[in-house]
Amino acid sequence: MPTPPKRPKSLLREYVDTALYAVILTLLLRVFVVQAFRIPSESMVPTLLVGDFLFVNKFEYGPKLPFTHVRLPGITHPKLGDVIVFQYPQDPSRDYIKRCVATGGQTVEVKDKALYVEGKKRDEPFVIHGDAMVQPAAFGPRDYFGPFTVPPGNLFMMGDNRDNSNDSRFWGPVDFDLVRGRAMFIYWSWDGDRNWPRFQRLFKAIR
Repeated sequence: MPTPPKRPKSLLREYVDTALYAVILTLLLRVFVVQAFRIPSESMVPTLLVGDFLFVNKFEYGPKLPFTHVRLPGITHPKLGDVIVFQYPQDPSRDYIKRCVATGGQTVEVKDKALYVEGKKRDEPFVIHGDAMVQPAAFGPRDYFGPFTVPPGNLFMMGDNRDNSNDSRFWGPVDFDLVRGRAMFIYWSWDGDRNWPRFQRLFKAIR
């Protein structure tokens, strides 16, 4: 008995299938490869400005499987100088972005606003200090901190706007399990004060 010919898909069914495939592909890319992120604060000025929109590379360090603590193998590990998006340790529902200044096993110290890693002063041309006053250690860890040895599997994160950054000096290191990925480049930037795009920042690599 001959097999009856297959009925062609309707135009509506083709549109629905295409949209479904696109949604699935977008979700897979977001979970395993790249995710968009918006800069909400001034803690990373001048590297990142409020209103910058950027892409985060999740594949580089290895993406996490959703709703688990299982991380797939990555191609590299976080290193000093990487700008990283991570879940805030005190509230993992919030994402933060800072610069990695020390990794597990390294000793970090801040003296008179200057950063020292393994006893050596770091050259940080991307850092700014908006407050000329140096606060004594008794006032808090902003300008004097440590020495502190970062636990294995953790990162010490600090903002480039050192005098206006809530970072590891105040709430401790970041467990690698909380890392989302490395910031890659700015795909859009909006100046809220001028209500105008910052065209000169588009597609700018983040270093």
